[in-house]
Amino acid sequence: MTATMKKLGVVAVLFALVASIGLFGCSSNNESKDTNAESADYTLLNDGKLVVGLSPDYPPFENLEGDEVVGFEVELGKAIAEELGLEYENKNLQFDAIIPAVVSGGQVDIGMSGFTVTPEREEQIDFTDAFYIDDQAVAVMKDEGITEENAAEALNQDGIIIAVQSGTTGETYAQENYPNATIQPYGNSTDCFAAMQSGQADAVCTNKAVVEKMIKDAYQDAEVVATSATGEEYAIVVSKDNPELTKALNEALKKLKENGTIDELTAKWL
Repeated sequence: MTATMKKLGVVAVLFALVASIGLFGCSSNNESKDTNAESADYTLLNDGKLVVGLSPDYPPFENLEGDEVVGFEVELGKAIAEELGLEYENKNLQFDAIIPAVVSGGQVDIGMSGFTVTPEREEQIDFTDAFYIDDQAVAVMKDEGITEENAAEALNQDGIIIAVQSGTTGETYAQENYPNATIQPYGNSTDCFAAMQSGQADAVCTNKAVVEKMIKDAYQDAEVVATSATGEEYAIVVSKDNPELTKALNEALKKLKENGTIDELTAKWL
């Protein structure tokens, strides 16, 4: 064997060694996630799958584009599932049916649908750590004569109808801040805006990010006339009977914050 051949042989061995280390590193990462899923202490409806209850009418958090559900929380849910070594699946429900579904079990593992942390909800379910903070906002049609300057008084009048999504903090906020108005609940935020545009309601009250998205995409003839810095924390809804799942979700959220995934999704959607 010549010296050149010996050198080539050494290079080949080193190349093979480096390649095997690279493959080992990749497989270790994937195997780690698979092992986490297999050895987890939490319970799921279906092994290897995270079923998420959501109401796909709350852009930019979740809404339908054709037959596909898209949005900030949809992508976040998929990232969490991947971090836990699980398959992601969403189940579409009315918003006010999601917490009961989480509590009763049998339909979904968790709820991700613009849920903000409140003491009333915490009596029924557990929340993960927060991943987004939002405020409340009120929108009206531009030709209503209600402005930022007169909104506080103009909206709090007998005969004024404020559309809200049933079971949301927007409903609670409207009831507390506009006691003289009629607070009309609807099943979803899309119906709220449709009611306002058609004249069945004078205003819509819901989270600021949703109001701004709806106006930008579909209701350019509406405008925001009131905002309130309520500082509401968005979090994931989990059954009180599944504390280990809450713990696992918090660990996944922490990793996604640290690696920049949540910042990327926030910049993309919010």
